[in-house]
Amino acid sequence: MSARPHRDDFDKYMVPCFSPAPFIPVKASGSQVWDQQGKTYIDLAGGIAVNALGHANPHLAEALKAQIDRLWHIGNGYTNEPVLQLAKTLVESTFADKVFFCNSGAEANEAALKLARKVAADRHGKGKSEIIAFQNAFHGRTLFTVTVGGQPKYSADYAPLPGDITHLPYNDLQAVSDHISERTCAVIVEPIIGEGGVRPADPAFLQGLRQLCDRYHATLIFDEVQTGAGRTGSLYAYQHYGVEPDILTSAKGLGGGFPIGAMLTRDAWAQAFQPGTHGTTFGGNPLAATVASSVLAQLDSALLEGVKARHSWIVARLAALTTQYGVFSDIRGAGLLIGAELAAPYRGKAKTLTNLAAEEGVIALIAGPDVLRFAPALNISYSDLETAFARLERAIVRFVG
Repeated sequence: MSARPHRDDFDKYMVPCFSPAPFIPVKASGSQVWDQQGKTYIDLAGGIAVNALGHANPHLAEALKAQIDRLWHIGNGYTNEPVLQLAKTLVESTFADKVFFCNSGAEANEAALKLARKVAADRHGKGKSEIIAFQNAFHGRTLFTVTVGGQPKYSADYAPLPGDITHLPYNDLQAVSDHISERTCAVIVEPIIGEGGVRPADPAFLQGLRQLCDRYHATLIFDEVQTGAGRTGSLYAYQHYGVEPDILTSAKGLGGGFPIGAMLTRDAWAQAFQPGTHGTTFGGNPLAATVASSVLAQLDSALLEGVKARHSWIVARLAALTTQYGVFSDIRGAGLLIGAELAAPYRGKAKTLTNLAAEEGVIALIAGPDVLRFAPALNISYSDLETAFARLERAIVRFVG
């Protein structure tokens, strides 16, 4: 029998795109994770906002096991019952008329950007191709989406990059108003910038983008890969902003840990994609669709109210830690997507703090070098939160010295 895998095996066998933690998780339930040595962690990261209902959620597991005995994959020359049910639920729950399924947020954004350019070309000609995006945004790792994301550190190595993409300051409506023109085919925006520091959009900013896109016949795309599936206390963040996009992208929490992505759009946009114009091999497969439907079935009003209550609890605890230790300068976000920016003496050391937190038994995230990011399961218990923040406080005591 072969030896048990060790963390060193990552360095030996894996392409080094990542630098994983020194421990290897082997089992998880709810918001608790155990590593190979049996050490327990409280998960405040949620697989980067993916495990919306916790690890090994029994409802998701039961749904998946039932579907495994029926149909796994059939190919896009056919449809299947689970994907039709999922599409119906999403359409009836949102602004959208049609849905395209894929496997990830990057693929969903790729589809959205391609659709926006095709709609503009079909309606107005090839000259209407500019995409406006925002600095410090993140939209995926394909060549197109990583270029549209406003972080050159992720795209510069892959030049020449796709063209006709403009990056403007986030939350600066005047900058957009000064730049947008009849050449603009789309504006893509995260209602809350995630990877770039957990920065919520001002309501007036999103409202203004909607008005500008209407004026210049541009497609408004909301990237809700991280903010969707109940993460902010609404099914999608646009619903509490009161601004409807033309296209919305979803992934991460939609599958509760099973890979799925979705592009939601209005019928007038959807018709620009016809057989052969875009596609996917695995997108909309019965297994992923079944799990996603089970996720949505659990995102009822009580759970979403619980998200808002947990937000208040976490923000209050972070504020108390700030008062006692002076470690954070700003706490921001919505629902269970929360960013805590490090105070000036500790800037650039977010990773150091998350490493200390892991040593104490808490899994947390960063959002850039200066921000701790929290994206736990939407149903995390208060008991687990109490344990996690007691451990986080121990890490902070070590951090501030």
